[in-house]
Amino acid sequence: MAHIHYVECNTTHASNFVIDVPVGSHWLLVITKTPAQFWVNGGLKEYPAHSAILYSPSQKVYYRACADHFVNDWIRLESDEPYITESPLPLGVPFALSDPYYCHKLFELIVMEHNFNRDCKESSIDYLLRTLFNKLWESYFQDDITPQYYKLLKLRTAIQTNSGDYWTVSKMASFLQISPGYLQNIYKKTFGISCMDDVINSRIRMAKEYLIHNAQSIAEVASRCGYQNVEHFCRQFKQMTGHTPRNYQKHSRG
Repeated sequence: MAHIHYVECNTTHASNFVIDVPVGSHWLLVITKTPAQFWVNGGLKEYPAHSAILYSPSQKVYYRACADHFVNDWIRLESDEPYITESPLPLGVPFALSDPYYCHKLFELIVMEHNFNRDCKESSIDYLLRTLFNKLWESYFQDDITPQYYKLLKLRTAIQTNSGDYWTVSKMASFLQISPGYLQNIYKKTFGISCMDDVINSRIRMAKEYLIHNAQSIAEVASRCGYQNVEHFCRQFKQMTGHTPRNYQKHSRG
């Protein structure tokens, strides 16, 4: 089990902020939201926002602000859990996060669980920490995480959570303030799927759920999933699933 000594998220510090612990203390995880300087391999080096760094107990800890302010999430804890103590993550060396927004949400939940004595506090914190370290592992083994990647990730999250919106390539490109052609190129390279195919997949996935578990008409489902034309929805649904919406609905409910 892990014991949290202290945890904070969205902590803001002034430009003169410095953490200097020559011999360390406990496990320490820091996730930056602004650039910062870290002591790595005998010298100071600047790392960009959305970097994570894990320190083991008794390891030298030194980092500081390098702009007009410094914002981070951080947690100091003791643990004998292998997912922490035997982690493949580098110790004392920052690496880029592939999904900083997801990790920040986990930090917010950990803070809430830590600050309130609920019945399932220990097990809830354990599950959240395991999920957080899973995300750290995914990040560490992912290549080519750039500032442009974070913008694309925000767009993809918006598509997945609002697939019923009227998405077009032009609208998605304006979301990132780039040209439609460039968006199509980098989106496919980044996620292995075109931006419009991502929209369609998300819409069809939503449509399947509504067709099986709701009493809405085919036209209502089509409209809710972002289709302005029922025939277009039926044609695209059959192309993706091999069934018409009506046959899919009957087969699934049967």
